[in-house]
Amino acid sequence: MATEPRQSITDRRTLIERQRELEALDAAFRELRCTTDGLSRARRRGLLALTGRAGLGKTALITEARARAAASGLTVLSGRGGESEQGSAFRVVRQLMQPSLARMDEEQRHAFLGSWYDIVAAVLGLEARGATPAPDPTGVREGLDWVMTRLTVQQAPVVLLLDDLHWADAESLSWLASFASRVEDLPLLIVVAYRPDELPPEAGELRGLVADHGDRPHDLAPLTADGVAQIVRSEIGETAEDQFCKECWSVTTGSPFEAVELAIRLAERKLGGTADDLPAMRELATAITGPGLIARLERLGTATVRFAHTASVLGSPFAPQLAATIAVLGEQAAAEATRKLRAARILAEGHGPEGELEFVHPLIATTIYESIGTDFRAGLHDAAAQAVLAAGYGPATAARHLLEVPCDGSTETVACLREAAREYLRAGATEAAGRLLTRALQEPPLPEDRAAILHELACATFLMEPTATVRHLRQALAEPDVDPDLRASVVFRLTQALAHTDQMAEAERVATEEARQAPNPRVKLRMQADQFVWGMFRTDDRDSPARSRRLARLAEHLPGRSLEERYILGLRAWDAVMRGESRQTALGYAEKALHGGMSWTDENRGFEVPASVALVFMYGDRPRQAEELFDKGIAECVAKGWCGSHLALGQTLAGYIRYRRGCLAEAEDLELQGLRIADRVEGAVPAQWFAVGILIQTLVARGRVTEARALADKHHFGEATPNAVIYPDPRTVYAELLLAEGRHAEAALLLFSVGEWLDGRAWRNPSWCPWQLHLASALAPTAPQEAIGHAQDAVRRAREFGAASTIGQALHTLAEVTGGPAAVDLYAEAVDHLEQSPAAYELARAQVGHGAALSRNGRLQEAADRLYQGLEGAVHCGAEALAARARGELSAAGMRPLPLRYVQADTLTAPELRTAELTVQGHPVAVVAKELRLTEQGVRQLLSRVYRKIGTDAAGLAGFLEDRPHRHH
Repeated sequence: MATEPRQSITDRRTLIERQRELEALDAAFRELRCTTDGLSRARRRGLLALTGRAGLGKTALITEARARAAASGLTVLSGRGGESEQGSAFRVVRQLMQPSLARMDEEQRHAFLGSWYDIVAAVLGLEARGATPAPDPTGVREGLDWVMTRLTVQQAPVVLLLDDLHWADAESLSWLASFASRVEDLPLLIVVAYRPDELPPEAGELRGLVADHGDRPHDLAPLTADGVAQIVRSEIGETAEDQFCKECWSVTTGSPFEAVELAIRLAERKLGGTADDLPAMRELATAITGPGLIARLERLGTATVRFAHTASVLGSPFAPQLAATIAVLGEQAAAEATRKLRAARILAEGHGPEGELEFVHPLIATTIYESIGTDFRAGLHDAAAQAVLAAGYGPATAARHLLEVPCDGSTETVACLREAAREYLRAGATEAAGRLLTRALQEPPLPEDRAAILHELACATFLMEPTATVRHLRQALAEPDVDPDLRASVVFRLTQALAHTDQMAEAERVATEEARQAPNPRVKLRMQADQFVWGMFRTDDRDSPARSRRLARLAEHLPGRSLEERYILGLRAWDAVMRGESRQTALGYAEKALHGGMSWTDENRGFEVPASVALVFMYGDRPRQAEELFDKGIAECVAKGWCGSHLALGQTLAGYIRYRRGCLAEAEDLELQGLRIADRVEGAVPAQWFAVGILIQTLVARGRVTEARALADKHHFGEATPNAVIYPDPRTVYAELLLAEGRHAEAALLLFSVGEWLDGRAWRNPSWCPWQLHLASALAPTAPQEAIGHAQDAVRRAREFGAASTIGQALHTLAEVTGGPAAVDLYAEAVDHLEQSPAAYELARAQVGHGAALSRNGRLQEAADRLYQGLEGAVHCGAEALAARARGELSAAGMRPLPLRYVQADTLTAPELRTAELTVQGHPVAVVAKELRLTEQGVRQLLSRVYRKIGTDAAGLAGFLEDRPHRHH
């Protein structure tokens, strides 16, 4: 079904000599009609471009495309750029999508948009449900992709017609360029028309897509002399002389628009097309555009000129009643002016539902607008701003006009610009918001409003221009008598911007200074939290032990009633993990921090602390709880349209938790998703560091070292050290890759420097950074005693932290570097600890290592059992290289691998659940074994599977069983 066809305002004679383009449109429509059930069949055309300079008939072709598409039963959605409205964010997007949404009632719109409603509401001119944080541009683009995809599927097949794309707003162009790359997967054809020399930088990607489409773009050529002659004779008769027609071609330079206009005027003057008519023809030609057009307009009368001037200021299409109000014309005078302008082929009926008018051609609008005197034009824009506000068009529409008005210190202008900027920020149009707020500062505002506007401007420029953001925020802090809460928000945003520009030390200094002078205890505590955040994430911090002591004293007596207190408690939990304090201490502070909740999308606090608190549970052998917190945080980000660096980091760290649990295939998928998001988000460098490092670690664990190396080289991983703390530590990850490649000496050199850095900060937890374990492995071939020393120290530190997975991993490394008969007992102890943890991959590694050691010591039956266990674990984890090693060890010992004995799943079997319940009730292993008629070793193996499946250790088992009824609902 087609939307209502737009009434043509361009004569069909402008289609002369456009057969090639019309055939291309027909072919594209035929391909589109072959689509069924929303799926395309062997389509070549998803994007078709018509290009050429002004006046060559692009709009006429778009109009004809509309008519042919509608006649073919295709749904047509259309939009058009406007020269005077390029600064109106998402204007073209609204033209495309609003008509379809307008045909729905409120309930239908909410159902149609679903969870995307609040994210795209501001973009599409809808009212959001309550106050929500501004979505990031990536989230908005994804929301618009979803809306257009759903509209396409519902109304398939669909043709998008976009005229004058060179005048489209930057935000619409950015979305279109992103969406157009996927259009061939949909029953959708995009047809665009533009002047190639005027296409803005935002359309660069779209220009590239057009160039990739074989025979496109279709660059329109000027008409030949024969083509112009055909147009002229169609109006004044076949008797027009050849020389006369050739002169018409010369004066119009082959422009179809000018040729048609000239032919119509020749007919109106009843010229016959002889040599005697040449002077009159040339006079008429000069009146089509340029000064001649203005002279012709002025002959229509003062009121008509004023109406035309107002129309050019409003831009096409415009409401005639609004133009009459601004031009101060009564109803009758406005109607007369409209009649004259239509008769003169300056205005024509528009295609909107409200009786709008528009200029016959953009060249006419541009000529008239540029003819208006500067001061008078500014006055018209000022009057237009007031009129559109009074008519209910909203601040964003008025703001476009206010940008053309000289600064005058108007508080009303400042208020309108700020409100319009808020609308744009809610739509993720940060650049448009920045333009308006910059203009508001130039007005200028009242002194008491200046700091708030600077803060709003910084929020708008934060993603794109962090350096400018720093400048705006410093200016805000320099303003007198800034409200304490506003000052706290300014400081947080400033420290964030400094951190994003690699100025971590300055970020900490600013937070420290503000904490020192904050008069309000609540604000002071918040500033202290910011101070600790940026200090802890500095790689060059030399005051880490002292800071940890100050943080411990501050957190010790905080009850956690306020959000500021909970942030301090969360930081204390994270610091305890880094320092390797007892995991019970770290988990206790983390649980206390979570009472009362923490938002991941608080614009004035960031997500660093909530994410760190969640990871405390991962390092403390409670990964399921960490996953639940990350799931909630990611859902919160997605619901609010934060689909850029926040989502990239959330997906990546969720993958890291799966890696630590040993779910390597799932981990890889999540990490790849995070990396893809980070790669397409400008300024998401920290998120890329996280994603690349964690993905390298996962690939190495899966035995795909060549892929890990390619990833590292592609992202120059290992060539530089970031100024912010990244985890897992990038240098340690790179050393792990070097070890996998057999480059032990290089790995050892790198790890010595990591150890020196971490010990200087008193960060001694091998769970957070296992540098000593990798160093021991690197030194083992050449310096075995030194390797044993490092491994023994790592075991001591792991025991101090107390997580079974960390202790088991450290013992495993100690067993590897010790070797010989002494290693067998170390392996056994490592397996024992890892069986009490959720770390499935580390357990499988230790089991294979233990089995190999037993085999070498002649204990083949025990070796077989361990190797089978390790092989099963490796297969379930997706660790292909480890599984191959287990098979190799079995083969070397003369044994063949058996079929897998249990299917890996997160769901507990009945025996596993009963074992868990009896254990939580406090029964010792012997009692549980008797109850279930199993051996004690069988009970331990069941419990081990329980810990791995549910993602916790023995201490978290009771909590899981308490929550279990809720999980089933």
